[in-house]
Amino acid sequence: SRDYVVYVIQPSGTIGFGQEFSARHVNAWGKRTADDIIEGTKQFCKEHSFVDAKKIGCIGASYGGFMTQYLQTRTDIFAAAVSHAGISDVTSYWGEGYWGYSYNSVAAADSYPWKNPELFTKQGSLFNADKINTPLLLLHGTVDTNVPIGESIQIFNALKLLGKTVEFITVDGENHFISDYDKRIKWHNSIMAWFARWLQDRPEWWNELYPERHL
Repeated sequence: SRDYVVYVIQPSGTIGFGQEFSARHVNAWGKRTADDIIEGTKQFCKEHSFVDAKKIGCIGASYGGFMTQYLQTRTDIFAAAVSHAGISDVTSYWGEGYWGYSYNSVAAADSYPWKNPELFTKQGSLFNADKINTPLLLLHGTVDTNVPIGESIQIFNALKLLGKTVEFITVDGENHFISDYDKRIKWHNSIMAWFARWLQDRPEWWNELYPERHL
């Protein structure tokens, strides 16, 4: 309805394609999955000439938010990205997230920051923030118990210090999922306005929602 083509890929680590395929996720923290997404996106554009390969957006939430951030450290094929409740530092998520330890007991079986520090740093966006060139929108509920809001705060601070294009929207009183109807409408509109700004060269909606302020 907004003149976008939506491509949803099932990369290594997803379910539905057998145990070996889903087990590729273990102790990878995104590296192989990112390669699949980048390759799949390029191939999709190659096979569909009606897709503008220079105006591709990327969006994800939770682990998808982590992946959205991490992808921007690996490629410049995306013209804009949106990360909701994304993980920027695997180490801090492991220690602070409500599900961090239990999630990692499966996703990073037998790996801990003191045993495999490279896994917990090299695959996160925070330790690779200087590689991000894509305009990035971060969204996070202020009382997220699954992925603490600090995960967005620290990557936002890093990107601002680096002079990168980044915006950060907090949704007051919301957890991992934006459940309040009115806030969810504003959350959704913010995402669409961000993509309109960078993918359709129509910044008016974004500027109306978030006019530039000078302190």
